[in-house]
Amino acid sequence: MKRIARTSSIVAALAAAAFGFGASLAQAQTSIPLDRVYVIDASGEVVMSGAGLCWRTGFWTPAAAANDPAGCKCDKDLLPKEVCEPPMAKAATPKPSGDKVTVAADALFDFNKATLRPAGKAKLDEVAAMAQQIKLEVIIAVGHTDRFGSDAYNQKLSERRAASVKTYLVSKGIEANRVYTEGKGEKQPVTQPGQCPGGPTKKVIACLQPDRRVDIELIGTK
Repeated sequence: MKRIARTSSIVAALAAAAFGFGASLAQAQTSIPLDRVYVIDASGEVVMSGAGLCWRTGFWTPAAAANDPAGCKCDKDLLPKEVCEPPMAKAATPKPSGDKVTVAADALFDFNKATLRPAGKAKLDEVAAMAQQIKLEVIIAVGHTDRFGSDAYNQKLSERRAASVKTYLVSKGIEANRVYTEGKGEKQPVTQPGQCPGGPTKKVIACLQPDRRVDIELIGTK
């Protein structure tokens, strides 16, 4: 009789425990949002079994689990790889940007010359320093002249001045294949038509100073 009584009490205890877990599970299920396919508790955490498995609702399917926030935690092996291990987004490639420096030709060269002056070298030292602060793509040096002189002469003069700029920048550590030169002669004046009328007097030459220049453009990423 004692053995039977003891067995009965064990069965009763197990039944009570099962009833208690079932009641807890039922209570948890009553708070499950419609878009969830796992049983969650009052704090929003997934209810786990003693074996460490997630309790699923009757609405569970692999497709629905893929849209559940706990899907990868509970059923990673059953879901498509791209759901739980999305490809890493590629880092945005910085676009090259340009800094343009316009230097008066007279600051770099003596009038009507293509040999760099000391003051011109100092100015190009600043350009070289700027190039070192970026990931340099290219430097473009474009020479210009005023309108005095023949087209052919001014074209050659503008090209020689741009070439002098390149030679100096290369001597400062800039790769030669990153420096492009071009001469525009008198084709792209900065002054407006009629702004500096007259022949090559001292006054007119001074007025045309903005046209005698070298445009130096640095293109790269910071």
